[in-house]
Amino acid sequence: MKNLKGKRRVDPYRSKEDRSEIEKYKIQLQIERARREEIEKRLKESEERYRSILENIEDGYFEVDLAGNFTFFNDSICRMLGYSRDELMGMNDRQYTDEENAKKLYQAFNKVYRTGEPARAFDWEVIRKDGSRRTGEVSITLMKDEKGQPIGFRGIARDVTERKEAEETIKAERERFRALSDHAPFGMVMIDREGRFQYLNSKFKELFGYDLQDVPDGKTWFRKAYPDEEYRHQVIATWLEDFSDSKIGEKRPRIFKAKCKDGTEKIINFITVRLATGEFLMACEDVTELKRTEEALRESENQIRQLQKMEAIGRLAGGVAHDFNNLLTIIKGYGQLSLLELKEPTPLKGNLEEILKATERASNLTRQLLAFSRRQILEPKVLNLNQLIQDLNKMLYRVLGEDIELIYHLSPDLGKVKIDPGQIEQVILNLAINAREAMPSGGKLTIETSNIELHEMSLHTHLEMTPGSYVMLALSDNGMGMSPEVQEHIFEPFFTTKEKGTGLGLSTVYGIVKQSGGYIYVYSELGQGTTFKIYLPRVEEKEDPYSLRNDFSLPLRGNETILVVEDESALRELIVRILKDRGYQVFSAPNGEEALRISREHPERKIDLLLTDVVMPSMSGKQLADRLKESFSGLKTLFISGYTSNAIVHHGVLIEGVEFLQKPFNPDAIARKVREVLDRDRLIPNLKG
Repeated sequence: MKNLKGKRRVDPYRSKEDRSEIEKYKIQLQIERARREEIEKRLKESEERYRSILENIEDGYFEVDLAGNFTFFNDSICRMLGYSRDELMGMNDRQYTDEENAKKLYQAFNKVYRTGEPARAFDWEVIRKDGSRRTGEVSITLMKDEKGQPIGFRGIARDVTERKEAEETIKAERERFRALSDHAPFGMVMIDREGRFQYLNSKFKELFGYDLQDVPDGKTWFRKAYPDEEYRHQVIATWLEDFSDSKIGEKRPRIFKAKCKDGTEKIINFITVRLATGEFLMACEDVTELKRTEEALRESENQIRQLQKMEAIGRLAGGVAHDFNNLLTIIKGYGQLSLLELKEPTPLKGNLEEILKATERASNLTRQLLAFSRRQILEPKVLNLNQLIQDLNKMLYRVLGEDIELIYHLSPDLGKVKIDPGQIEQVILNLAINAREAMPSGGKLTIETSNIELHEMSLHTHLEMTPGSYVMLALSDNGMGMSPEVQEHIFEPFFTTKEKGTGLGLSTVYGIVKQSGGYIYVYSELGQGTTFKIYLPRVEEKEDPYSLRNDFSLPLRGNETILVVEDESALRELIVRILKDRGYQVFSAPNGEEALRISREHPERKIDLLLTDVVMPSMSGKQLADRLKESFSGLKTLFISGYTSNAIVHHGVLIEGVEFLQKPFNPDAIARKVREVLDRDRLIPNLKG
């Protein structure tokens, strides 16, 4: 058969159906071949993608046989271990780890092999080619063949060295923080965003007695630490305000009173700081003693300011009393002389008597001012306060009245004090009168004495006091009491809460106590009564018989020569008149220089007595007396003054041997005192006998 170009060759021995089947088979082969090629292409692409992923991921991928030898790994494994591919291929795990870590890896492989369960993220330390160590986080699974038989292990390894180092650093910092906080001198609390307490240090527990079980969160803490509902709401409002608007790192100090687990209350300085994490760190410092000390210091500063004010008022009062006493002496003297000259009953006599009564009341006021300003003359005696109080018993009952119960608590072994008995009697009577007026419906007045030892540590609230031995005198009533505002001013002159009162009673008490070297304090609350406590220095001296009185009478006339020196002309003329009327020869001078001139001009006349004011311009009375004694041996001196002077007193106490007459005085008083001084040498032996 001829084969023609372009013509399809026909097999004459195959049927048409056979040829059709063959064509179908060929088509199927072509399709299958194309599918296989597509699968191979996709498989190759998948392998390339898989290989690309393995080669480009940071984590290391590896496959090992059952003996632990590398069969496959990516570049990350090479970087982790520091070996090349050729060096790593077939390397066993024991070659790049120590014995301990090799054992850990073996145990992990063994468990995966036995259970078929993967091992998730366990730490494994490897040794790099250069000898350095790295920490890996490894996960492994079991590899099996097509028959399901184990043939090795595959795993993912991540280099977590930096993370572990950071974790160790954080852990170390936390341990350091915990160590510091546990040894910190203040309490510390870590609070999360929801207000839960995450951590309390040991000082917090020491401060309050609470641990995390007691106060797991802020709500519980507020309820326990601030049981008073109103105060708790105030504290919570402050905390919420601080938490809401505080900036990171900003400190918010707050001082609150907090109740502890044992029921005690402390004053705490809370300092809260917002952290960058949104948490809060709160420090707690106990400032109870500090606040008490500050309060005591403020109280002491107030006391010092009050003392300074009292000193200033005292100096003013003393100066006023001095000038006023001169005027009162003149008024009283001429008033009494005028009365003596009235022979017949007349309305003028009544007028003069009223004037003299007014001058007597004014004299009492000046005496009180002098007592307050500590310018009066004291004549102290060593005595037992208990005896003095017992002698006052009848007078106290008359002063208090029947509706006030008088109670005594007198220490039987009471020490002695050196005081002017008349002045201390006035102190007790004034305080008793005040107590009576504070108990208009009746009540109790308790008078107490005791020995007190005051040490440095016990004087933190009374810094002006000096440590030592004292006798304490206390008068306590259960009357209406005083407000703190009133207590601040009660010792000031002319301050009074009464409708009719001079306001000099307690200022007189204050002045007498201070001039006696003592201290006085008041303790009072409205509706709870008042206590005055007086502390007088205790002495170890023989007791004086202070109750003795000189009952001898003296003539009020004489013929001796007296030199009167007084810078107030009206007062000087009054004294000269009183003495001349009683037979004395009198010279007068307005000052010391004039007195010396007179003594020089009359050398023939012996001066028996110098009667001089203490305080005068240019030359004091004491200086004048010393000058005159150089010319007149045996010269006697009588000082007169409206207030004290250091020339004749020492700390308000009259110098021994000095004769003194306090202004204001009446004619009889000065005449009697002049006669007493002139006759002193003659009278003393009689008194001793």
